[in-house]
Amino acid sequence: MKVLFIGDIFGDSGLLAVENYFPIYLERYKPNFVIGNAENAAGGKGVTEDIAEKLFELGFDVLTTGNHIWDNWKSRPLIAKEKRILRPLNYPPGNPGLGYSVFDVPDTSYKIGVINIQGRTFMEAIDCPFRAAEKALTDISTKTNLVVIDFHADATAEKIALANYFDGKVSAIIGTHTHIQTSDERILPKGTGYITDVGMTGPYASVVGLKVDIAIKRFILQTPHKFEQAYGDEHLAGLYLELDVETGLCRKVERFFHPEFPKYFV
Repeated sequence: MKVLFIGDIFGDSGLLAVENYFPIYLERYKPNFVIGNAENAAGGKGVTEDIAEKLFELGFDVLTTGNHIWDNWKSRPLIAKEKRILRPLNYPPGNPGLGYSVFDVPDTSYKIGVINIQGRTFMEAIDCPFRAAEKALTDISTKTNLVVIDFHADATAEKIALANYFDGKVSAIIGTHTHIQTSDERILPKGTGYITDVGMTGPYASVVGLKVDIAIKRFILQTPHKFEQAYGDEHLAGLYLELDVETGLCRKVERFFHPEFPKYFV
């Protein structure tokens, strides 16, 4: 089973990067299933129906999100009705949307489970991601052994701890949220594919998506300044996985970043 995961799609520049570069990787890998994190797709905050439909039309099967899904009120009715868009599972009961689901893999007889959870270290004090994912896995495992987790978290240690906790129990754990791609992609000892952060798809002429001048003011002045999405220097960040349909374990993991950053100054 070939799976693509596209990292945090940020605003208009992120959508532009998807339009320009995503087809290259569809052709290169010919995935059976595509997941993308879209919590920042609508101007940096949340996702709208129009944007979601555009991403589905481009080839995405499921969209995951994170804490910023709640910043855009248009996202709430959307996640309440659209089963292909997940929100972090471990928010308290009463919030709209699903935190996990099992999906049919197009043109195959297989199913794949996708779990979206959120970390707590340096983030909101929500329910335990370990226990929430474990409960979801109990349900999913009756339907399929192919399971991918989007762990939307800030702390590297929390991501690595959760990866070790679920090693051998899920196909892959993919970190999102920090918007900087890490180079630690690997298959863990018991067979789970892992990367601490898959990176941002969007404007790198920015501070993780925010206009540079505004981000600098926030740090220097220590006071709020209007959020404005940045534009320019678009890149696509993602991860390619090959999963064993018999065992549910990961057989290959490969990150990609397009176009690569320049390595020398002319």
